[in-house]
Amino acid sequence: MSNTRVCLVVGAGDATGGAVAKRFAREGLAVCVTRRSLDKLQPLLDHIQHAGGVAYGFASDARQEDEVIALIDHIESNIGQIEVLVFNIGANSPNSILTETARRYTKMWEMACLAGFLNGREVAKRMVSRTDSSEQPSEGVRQKGSIIFTGATASLRGSANFAGFSGGKMALRGLAQSMARELGPMGIHVAHTIIDGAIDTEFIRTLFPERYALKDQGGILNPDHIADAYWMLHQQPRDAWTHELDLRPYMEKF
Repeated sequence: MSNTRVCLVVGAGDATGGAVAKRFAREGLAVCVTRRSLDKLQPLLDHIQHAGGVAYGFASDARQEDEVIALIDHIESNIGQIEVLVFNIGANSPNSILTETARRYTKMWEMACLAGFLNGREVAKRMVSRTDSSEQPSEGVRQKGSIIFTGATASLRGSANFAGFSGGKMALRGLAQSMARELGPMGIHVAHTIIDGAIDTEFIRTLFPERYALKDQGGILNPDHIADAYWMLHQQPRDAWTHELDLRPYMEKF
């Protein structure tokens, strides 16, 4: 087994996921990133590799159990041990409850929660199986890795026209809480972040120009600063773990 330390980012988009991948790569971890389309990952892979980091891209449907198992088996067998999992799939698609369909609702839940369960379960299996030959019984269980789930405002409250998104994100939060209670004593840090506010993306710039105009005032979230917080979570000692971390611009309403 390779001694390579791996950070797996599921849902490595152009904002938060990509920034997290770059941050962990700068710290010396080999970064494995996934999206539905491999072509969309190429700019991120090029950036990391040109900066001297190690990165691998995979096209993967995180909702499909067989694909998730095969991907994680491949990483663990051919690249290295997954030390960090960042689950960052969004699944935000607003629609009125009066016109929402079962198909759309189910898909959002699959993306926001089921995919988190599948990836979290498979990575946790590998993490708990790790042994350290230097570990002494009197020392207790040592930290074996981190699993970080990206949540949103919808993780805490359901706004109008966001029934599907809030349902999936609230379920993901419950999953994270359950996993933290079970896996913490086994040495795995499970954290859930609340990203409460607009993020500096092309989507916000194009569709919400009035919100994007607040960027110079620190009114929208910088993905690089979100990534710094994720690295901080991974570095925390076991006696002071954060389970839930809220990140929002200072002007965002609670």
